[in-house]
Amino acid sequence: MARLTGGDPSLLRRINSAVVLQALRAATGDGPREPRAAGSPEASAAPGSATLTDLARATGLSRPTVEGVVEGLAAAGLVAEAPAEDGGARRQGRPARRFRFRAEAGHLLGVEIGAHRVAALLARLDGRTVGSAERAVPERAPADERLEHVRAAVAGLLREAGVAHGSLRAVGVGSPGIVTADGTVRLATALPGWTGLRLGERLRRCFRCPVLVENDANAAAVAEHWKGAAAGSGDVVLVLAGLSPGAGSLIGGRLHRGFGGAAGEIGALHLLGRQAAPEQVLSTTGEPLRPLDETQVAEVFARARAGDAQARAAVDRFTARLVHDVAALVLALDPEVVVVGGRAAGAEGVLGRLREELARYCLRPPRVAASLLGPAAVATGALRLALDHVEEELFAVRGTVTARG
Repeated sequence: MARLTGGDPSLLRRINSAVVLQALRAATGDGPREPRAAGSPEASAAPGSATLTDLARATGLSRPTVEGVVEGLAAAGLVAEAPAEDGGARRQGRPARRFRFRAEAGHLLGVEIGAHRVAALLARLDGRTVGSAERAVPERAPADERLEHVRAAVAGLLREAGVAHGSLRAVGVGSPGIVTADGTVRLATALPGWTGLRLGERLRRCFRCPVLVENDANAAAVAEHWKGAAAGSGDVVLVLAGLSPGAGSLIGGRLHRGFGGAAGEIGALHLLGRQAAPEQVLSTTGEPLRPLDETQVAEVFARARAGDAQARAAVDRFTARLVHDVAALVLALDPEVVVVGGRAAGAEGVLGRLREELARYCLRPPRVAASLLGPAAVATGALRLALDHVEEELFAVRGTVTARG
């Protein structure tokens, strides 16, 4: 690999391109825009755009350098000239040229691969969603069949949105199981044939772009931190309260995966005390629940809501186990907020019971909130992972070297 030095022209070009692109994207941001006086140049300018002078001021680069960088970014398809001013007071001379970041220059996918369905979100490079798709999958479907459902769902989504397959810049995927850094599923009990699957490698061959695979609870935690119940909080625990609860956590705003990707697997805590397995905890007959699947769990919760005494007793046992597992995680991490999602999140009394018991057991009880994203949390978090990858590729300026020119 060639060694880059502080004066390397190619390095400086990349740094300058990154800072100009950052400034353009900031001008195209989703936040509220300052109100402008009627007739002012800013009042009639194209929204989400900037002039060369604006960019020079924002980046500290000289105007000729900015102009050269913008020309290069335009040639790469990432920048376009925006419409000139319209309306307002008549001005003498030619109006300044304005430029915008082309968020439509590429697209991102966020994919959830679950036990009963696959779901996908399609977004532009600014993270704005432009389409979604969902397909039901048989719970016992083998790995190849499940992946075929993913491909079919994505193909239909791209076709409906009018987006070419080659426009994809990155794909994020949320899946049950312990996932290694290269996207291999080291252990997964929820999906047949999933343990040992080189999921990232399989999907990279399919999509021909970077694919980032993450545990589903981790992806949901990222989503709730991005635009859900944990927005604005740095230390977060997200619990997917299902058949075997799993959790994802952020520490200081950064996802905590653990050394081998197994952080948050609280569903295995009952093994430490050799306590009852989930199929016994949720049984309403005294016999282990068979088959042990999410459909059976949903039925038990539905019967409990209808007043079935045995089902209510099973749900009480399930909730007590969940409280125990979450309390262990809270004591270890001291999060600001615990967000509860998954099939059991809406069960009567679950959130209240969590609040009460965490107040008893924890030195500093966290805020407990229901997921705001619900079933969309995993795919939304996977989309955020893809967006993070593209932002790192396009906008990140590594090291301490500053823009020059």
